[in-house]
This record gives sequence, C-alpha cells and structure tokens, in this order.
Amino acid sequence: MKISVLTLFPEMFEGFQNTSILKRAIDRNLITFECIDYRSYTKDKHHHVDDTPCGGGAGMVLMCQPILDCIKDIRTPSSRVVMLTPQGETFQQKMAHEFASFEHLILLCGHYEGFDERIRDEVDMEVSLGDFVLTGGECAAMVITDAVIRLIENVIQKESFEDDSFENGLLEYPQYTRPIDYHGKKVPEVLLSGHHERIRKWRLKQSLKRTLKKRPDLLAHRSFTKEEMQLMKEIQEECVKEME
Repeated sequence: MKISVLTLFPEMFEGFQNTSILKRAIDRNLITFECIDYRSYTKDKHHHVDDTPCGGGAGMVLMCQPILDCIKDIRTPSSRVVMLTPQGETFQQKMAHEFASFEHLILLCGHYEGFDERIRDEVDMEVSLGDFVLTGGECAAMVITDAVIRLIENVIQKESFEDDSFENGLLEYPQYTRPIDYHGKKVPEVLLSGHHERIRKWRLKQSLKRTLKKRPDLLAHRSFTKEEMQLMKEIQEECVKEME
C-alpha cells in the first residue's frame, strides 16, 4: 500500500514517519509513505497557493491550480483521493478497514479558510475526524494513517486488533496485568482461572456492559446473538440490584 499526504507542511511528518508503527511498516516494506508539498506545483511567481475569497470575507482560500496539478501528477487508476475537511463523513473504524484495502491512498490537507470549491469536484471523498475544526489537515492525516496501517497484513499481529474497541461494534473489555493485587485492587479471579471459555464469556459481558454505559448509541441498531441477549439480561438485572 502507498499513502501520499499532500500538505504545505511536510516537516510536520518527520517525527511521525520515523517512530513507532509507521517506521516499522516502512522498514519492512509493507507500505510506502510520502509527503508532497503542493506549493512546489504553483505557477505563481511568488509561490502563492492561496488568494482572497471571491465576494469578500476573512482569511484566504486555497487555489485550484497547485492542488489539482499535484493530484493529477501523482494520481493513478488505483488511487483514492480523500479531502480532509470538517464537512466530510466522520472517520470510523469501518472506514479505516476500507482505506486499508486501497492500493494508493492520497490524503489532502487543507489550511486557511479551506479549499476552492472546484477542488471538491476532483476528490473521491471528504472525511472529518469529528465536529470540530483544526488549523490544518495534517493532524487528521496522521490519525488516519495510524488507524489504517495497523490493519495492513503483517504490520501487527491480527490478534492485536481483533478485540479493539469498535472492531465488533463494542467497546473493548477491561484489561489487566501484574501485579495481581495493587493496593487492594485485585485482578478479577476469572482472568487467573485459565478457563478460556469463562474468560471469553466474561470479556464479552464486560464489553457489552461498558458499551451500554459509555456508548449506548453503538447498541441501538445492533443485532444481538442469543448469548449476547442473555448477557444483556444479566447486566440489566445487576443494574437494578445496584440501584436498590
């Protein structure tokens, strides 16, 4: 897989691509990662990539020419161009899996007051991290890159992300490690039992319980298995007893 980030500030990615999971994926030739400064494509003699908004208003707007010429230069039939903008579809784990299947992912980072509207006509989709505004798209590009590459085969063990929050529509169950007793707070006995089926069932129940408490919206349209329905019944009964 290849990931290309189109940005005015490629230096922001120097530490990012030389540490942690991204560096490991690059070193093992599992992905190719590049940052391209689309300022280098401008035909303006002063190297401008932005101009004042037509109709007036504050700030500056990114111009069509440098960005679209940059996209045209690196785009191939297998590329998917993603514009990072607060107006886009919210990025979620399902989308991360979709992106991980692409041969070439191009992430377009904006700045200033945003993009000339005509640039939107040349991208495949628009994506947002959530209902807030960042100074630019670079931080969003790093988040998406991190979420995507960890799903690529052999970057990390599959078992390391199969039980992650959102992978199965639930939040992850509680995790523990040594010491077994820390200032009176003990690891649940079931996790020390060595009984794999009991541990699996306990973890599923805790995932359901945690999701119900913290993100009930994730359960609103969930198709529960027979086992999950029984566990949800137990959870509700426990909640009633706690309130008595």
